[in-house]
Amino acid sequence: MSTTMTAAAPPTFFGHPRGLVICFATELWERFSYYGMRALLIFYLTQHFLFSDGQAFLIYGAYTALVYVMPVIGGMLADRYLGARKAVCFGAILLVLGHFGMAIEGPAAVAGQPRDPFYLQVFYLSLAFIITGVGFLKANISTIVGNLYPAGDPRRDGGFTIFYMGINIGAFFSSLLCGWLGQTYGWSYGFGLAGIGMLFGLLVFLRGQPLLEGHAEPPNPASLKTTLVAGLSRETLIYGGGLIGVAVIWQLVQHQQLVGNLLLGSGGIMLALVLAFSFFQCSPVERDRMLTASTLIVFSVLFWALFEQAGSSLNLFADRIVDRSLFGWEVPASMFQSLNAFFIFTLAPLFAILWLRLARRGIEPSTPVKFAFAIFMVGLGFLVLVFGIDTLGGEGKPSMIWLVLIYLLHTIGELCLSPVGLSMITKLSVPRVVGMMMGVWFLASAAANYLASLIAGLTGADGATDQAQATAKILSVYSNVGWLAVAVAIFLLLISPLLRRGMHGVH
Repeated sequence: MSTTMTAAAPPTFFGHPRGLVICFATELWERFSYYGMRALLIFYLTQHFLFSDGQAFLIYGAYTALVYVMPVIGGMLADRYLGARKAVCFGAILLVLGHFGMAIEGPAAVAGQPRDPFYLQVFYLSLAFIITGVGFLKANISTIVGNLYPAGDPRRDGGFTIFYMGINIGAFFSSLLCGWLGQTYGWSYGFGLAGIGMLFGLLVFLRGQPLLEGHAEPPNPASLKTTLVAGLSRETLIYGGGLIGVAVIWQLVQHQQLVGNLLLGSGGIMLALVLAFSFFQCSPVERDRMLTASTLIVFSVLFWALFEQAGSSLNLFADRIVDRSLFGWEVPASMFQSLNAFFIFTLAPLFAILWLRLARRGIEPSTPVKFAFAIFMVGLGFLVLVFGIDTLGGEGKPSMIWLVLIYLLHTIGELCLSPVGLSMITKLSVPRVVGMMMGVWFLASAAANYLASLIAGLTGADGATDQAQATAKILSVYSNVGWLAVAVAIFLLLISPLLRRGMHGVH
């Protein structure tokens, strides 16, 4: 007599792997700390340290650019040596140190007098810890999510959208709480709360590692234990290299133009490496998929350069130009950063359901079409804002509703690009370099963030004689970039059939 044994299906979380819960919670707290700090950063630079708008935008841009370029290194180290789990743990520890360092406020700068050099250097060093920590954590937590799903699993896009919703739940509450605390009671309170959030994220990941079920382990554990120099193992040397990286970035963040030059050079090198790998190490199908992914990454640069005005020029726009009165209470400008996150976690489930239902009917838009729609929406957001202010004819301050609308339109665009883009990288990339390609995705975001600082610089109030002239300057820039985005979106839509063929059946 023969018997047939059927293996029990592994436990799931609402139809998804249980490891998604840990990735969701860890990234929620990490983004709580990141966006809580980001909501305050441009105001901290202009109001506490008294940097000019132009200087503040460059520092902000160098910081956000480095935040996104470091995952290239973190992703490669995890792919080859550490594994995603160890990389995320190390990154989280560095982030805790950096965010608590930001809470060391020091005396406010005084106009006409030098800034306190000690506290200024503490500030820059704290940024360096955060940048390096994000480098080890950001790309690798996303890679873990991708590894939880087998190839061709239709749940993958929905899983990334749920993961992305967790990011924005953290961002929503941190922008409200850290922004309010920082601008009402003092910068150290807002930055300190961000640090507490990151500490929670570290503890959640440490406790929940068994749920990852081995999907994030080192590719060769024995190699990590190999003794290399002075009796130190490869793993110890990698961690030491991370701390040296903190020291290097500490200096880089103080030389913003150098950051821009390095981005240009590293971007060219990475593009050359991807092209060389695609043509010499890949089959024809793999090559086409890698080239398609690279093309979409290039288009994403424009989207993020405009979208990332939120933390810089749009933040100061809300502070200086918009009527923020609500039932007799003036809403702190930093709290408007919560709008994007609010729309994300309210709309993300709807988009997850939408893509799944359209896929079942065979009419889901291709990834290139989703990217084109995203770029169109980010351009439309700026054009709607300009239209709304123009209707005032220079009479009074514009209503908060126009800020709400631009964040709504930009969020719709983000939902069509960011979670889809993360999923696209894991699906189109050759498996052995998926971590590197995820790093390239963030490298493109780094270039976009630096470009965003240059665009923001065009809107700065430096040199304006009055508020009317400053407002006109901002509206001119926003109108130009809005129309540019619409034109690029139309071009991408026209070439989307060609890109879809290059995906060879991957959706």
